[in-house]
Amino acid sequence: MGTGKKKLSAGALGLFLTILPIASALICLGIGRYSLTISESIEVLLSPLTGKEVEPFAYSTIYMIRLPRIILAAAVGSGLSCAGTAFQGLFSNPLATPDTLGVGSGAAFGAVLAMLLGLNLISIQLFALVFGLLACFITYNISRKNGKSSIIMIVLSGMVISAVFEAAVSLMKYIADPEEELPVITYWLMGSMSRANYDNLKLGLPFILAGILLIFVLRWRLNILSLNEDEASSLGMNIKIMRLVFIIASSMITASSVSMCGSVGWVGLLIPHIARMIGGNNNNKVVPISIALGAFFMIVMDTFARSATAAEIPISILTALIGAPVFVTLLRKTGGAWS
Repeated sequence: MGTGKKKLSAGALGLFLTILPIASALICLGIGRYSLTISESIEVLLSPLTGKEVEPFAYSTIYMIRLPRIILAAAVGSGLSCAGTAFQGLFSNPLATPDTLGVGSGAAFGAVLAMLLGLNLISIQLFALVFGLLACFITYNISRKNGKSSIIMIVLSGMVISAVFEAAVSLMKYIADPEEELPVITYWLMGSMSRANYDNLKLGLPFILAGILLIFVLRWRLNILSLNEDEASSLGMNIKIMRLVFIIASSMITASSVSMCGSVGWVGLLIPHIARMIGGNNNNKVVPISIALGAFFMIVMDTFARSATAAEIPISILTALIGAPVFVTLLRKTGGAWS
């Protein structure tokens, strides 16, 4: 009887986590200066299939403005949460984030460089993606010694590369035109989903989805990688290859997320902790919980950012204002324990 209840509970949790981001997306599609009910939003979404005529303004609002933003928010939220979970498991460190290897800083530098060169939005996104992955490549190569790399060397190398790219971003801001270029750069770095469109999604979304899929399929191996190297090797795992796979997957997610919407903090740190409170330390459960909660969290945050005030609030401000107090509450509740 106990096993049946446990299975039912797990099934109910899975159903809830599947419905949560979808329901939040449908609700948030109708929120804004031009409001729609859930039934009206669904009617507009299905109109290309049903052939039913809908109000043109409602159609353009849903399909051209809000839907791309919600898709981007869901992808970024689920991706950063998934990457944060992978890094926390991989490095056995509760404070590991998607930018642990300097990927976010590298992507930010690439975007700022493209802005100073006067390139278009797609080029900015491409520069950010390339430099983000380049930062990961540099970090991993610096950490190698005699053909091997340890966790501590990877983390320390990531800190160094992150600091270098952050300094480079500061240099770019220093030389930027203070009236035209600097405000654009500053606003971009604070994060926003306002640049979401289908062309951007076509370029960046595949990297996020591929990274999430890799981590999701191999999530059970994170449990083994959390052990020390001797124990993990005794179980027949190629630690070097598997560690590299998780690093590449997480870096693809982070670089692509930053390239599309700028820097978004706290998501990759906060959501995995909440997921562990729900699913324990078994990454088979924690990874899918993080994906669902991350998508829900970012959809809600972006909706609030674009509709709370007349001027859009940068997303990183909201995630910090909400993430920091919630994280402190979690720390006080758990006593900082994480094992």
